[in-house]
Amino acid sequence: MKGLYYQVAAVQDEEKFIFQEKDPISSPPSDYHVKLQVKACALSPIDTKLISRLYPEREFVAVGREIAGVILEVGSKVSFFHPDDEAVGILPLDAEESGLSEVIWVHEHHLVHKPEKVSWMEAAGTVRDGLCVYTALHSLAHLTPGTSVLVLDGASPIGALAVQLSHHRGSTVIATANSDEDKQYLEKLRPAVGVRQPLVARVIDMSKSNTDLAVKCLEETGGLGVDIVVDAGVILYNTEDHVIKPKPQPHKHDLITLLSVGGHWVTREHSLQLDPPDSNYLFLKGASLSFLNDEVWNMSNAQQGKYLHILKDVMEKLSCGIFRPQLDEPVPLYEAKVLMEMVQRNEVRRRQVVHL
Repeated sequence: MKGLYYQVAAVQDEEKFIFQEKDPISSPPSDYHVKLQVKACALSPIDTKLISRLYPEREFVAVGREIAGVILEVGSKVSFFHPDDEAVGILPLDAEESGLSEVIWVHEHHLVHKPEKVSWMEAAGTVRDGLCVYTALHSLAHLTPGTSVLVLDGASPIGALAVQLSHHRGSTVIATANSDEDKQYLEKLRPAVGVRQPLVARVIDMSKSNTDLAVKCLEETGGLGVDIVVDAGVILYNTEDHVIKPKPQPHKHDLITLLSVGGHWVTREHSLQLDPPDSNYLFLKGASLSFLNDEVWNMSNAQQGKYLHILKDVMEKLSCGIFRPQLDEPVPLYEAKVLMEMVQRNEVRRRQVVHL
């Protein structure tokens, strides 16, 4: 059975994503596995550093882990699913079968039921971003009603869901935009149900060279600062390139400055470094910093029940219109390789989903 795989040890000039034929697994790996006919598979960048560190001996890594499909068979000890059930989930990091295959075996603890109202494309394209947003806002930042939330790059797939979840929980949302198109998208965001007020209280355009993020956030919060910050990467130090061609990302000092007393900064920056003055400033504010790694749920099964509960809640919010994902048009399987190369190079803005 053909599937798409990433070649870990590929040199610069070699192909990194290749389609491979693998013999289909005829019998379930365990009594807790289900046989899933894949209907849709979303594409996300592969964390090559994490994969190389966890599985240094691996030559190929399966591509396409966010899947949605119909269950064909169930193992003898499967308790959550039955044949013909519709399911959605995320394959584990060490999965040997690519989600871009017609039929795969999946452990039942990696899947939840897909609501009838939700399409295959929406389910596969939202499950991972929804998990990431829940991890950032609920598990790490402990989002509560009445707080102020700054979402950086609010028009990205993850940023859009963060804006929607924060507003749903009763928070005041500030979001940054990297272009005029992003700004228009954020300003037009309205709830699907209820009072039709804007989801974002203020949109800050980071594409303008004279934008001072800290000043604008302090203005919006009456000088008190923002309670929760969810970044999409930060500038660690000033270089000539940043001065000549300013990036839409803020400097780490800006985020520390705009944090409120007792505030919480959730970062996706792998290599974030704080100098002693930065740490002292956070100490004086009683503020905290968390690193967002949504793979942590798959790296440890200590909270498997909570993990499945989050996936189920993501699907429920998608079903009732609270979550409205940023999805691109679905593409056929034969375009998956070229599209995955673009995803890995961060050349696409919306979440890419392959229709099988």
